[in-house]
Amino acid sequence: MWPSAPQKLLDLGKDKEQEEGLPTSRTLSPLCSIPIRLMVSLALGGAPVTPQLTESLRKILFGGTFYVFSYDWRKSLYYALETDRGGAGPIQMVVQARVIKHLLFLHQSSSDTQTLHSLSQGGQQDQKRALAAALSDSLWLAGQEASATITLVTEDYCITPQLDYKLDDFTEKLQLFTFTKKEDVMEFILEHVQCFTDEGSHGVILFLYSLIFSRTVDRVKEDLNFTTCHLLHLRLGNFSCHQALLNLLLTGRASPHVFNGTLSSEDDGHPVACPLQGILSRSDMGYLHWNQEQMETDTLPKVGSMLKTPRFPIWLCCINRTYSVLFSVERALLSDWRKEQLFHLYYYNGQRTQRTTARLTVGEDRSHSGSDTQSHHWEPLARDSNEDPEKRLSSLEMTIRTKWDGATVHWKGTSPFY
Repeated sequence: MWPSAPQKLLDLGKDKEQEEGLPTSRTLSPLCSIPIRLMVSLALGGAPVTPQLTESLRKILFGGTFYVFSYDWRKSLYYALETDRGGAGPIQMVVQARVIKHLLFLHQSSSDTQTLHSLSQGGQQDQKRALAAALSDSLWLAGQEASATITLVTEDYCITPQLDYKLDDFTEKLQLFTFTKKEDVMEFILEHVQCFTDEGSHGVILFLYSLIFSRTVDRVKEDLNFTTCHLLHLRLGNFSCHQALLNLLLTGRASPHVFNGTLSSEDDGHPVACPLQGILSRSDMGYLHWNQEQMETDTLPKVGSMLKTPRFPIWLCCINRTYSVLFSVERALLSDWRKEQLFHLYYYNGQRTQRTTARLTVGEDRSHSGSDTQSHHWEPLARDSNEDPEKRLSSLEMTIRTKWDGATVHWKGTSPFY
């Protein structure tokens, strides 16, 4: 097994903590305030946040101005990319997917081993540049590939909080920097990468703010199309991502649904009260979804081909409400059907229990005959029509089957992820 890219980034962050004598995540202050060294000077330029912007930001995220991010959100960092269930985890996993894209496909090599080797053996500067590129990718897409806005924190308050507004001690200090060239976005993030990665930086939240300001609150509202009024929802005492936020991260638009195009009528032909917005074009990253409870109640969302077949063979996976990344080193997997007869997928879920990336082999079941290789004569969904496939197949395998119907997954000695 090769060391995972997330672990390499985790080591990068820990080295910096040890060199500078910084506290680790286990010794963070409960208040989790941003250190002064991670704040920028007003002389750097940009535009200060306004009361109207902070109010709009809170409402589009939470639905009200009295909600603030929890401690778990505030301590989330990008260098670790080691996530807990829910909360900021989906955002970190999308960034992880984009980091993998840049490290794998920026400099293609001739073999799987060499390509995977590049994920874990690049220097710290390579890792930082991949992270800066990953963040700038999402921001640039959100800005309709015309501009992007980055939010950083200053030492001084930019606004005076109103009576119906709950202070969080950093949103009120935001400084906004807008760029009209993508290369400038990446270089600015790279110059201030510590503001997203260092302990106490609130890196995930700053990136989320940047994403919304790049898209603009008005455009996000148009994307949502009255389906929902905000991007986060309260679940089990913590704020979790709506599908619209995941789609904003993946495609640049906060579409509430995962099917292709716009749905104007129900399955029975009756028109819907308001057209439902889905995915309008392919993106660099894909999305796969599996939830056993939704399957049993026939409410599993129908992910369209726009998300199932992205430009790069990298997918964000939502498996029983836990987020992970599935990817291949073979880009031609998405354009050459012959590659689908036997191929490898790599899986990382960001959980502490997984220290290396799992390597799976997806192959044809040769016991079945047939000349049409595109129809994937793999293992049938169940040998017995009365047998529940979930009892013998892991949820990850079922997720893979939503893209490759009937696929047989070989774990090669790795314990299956259920």
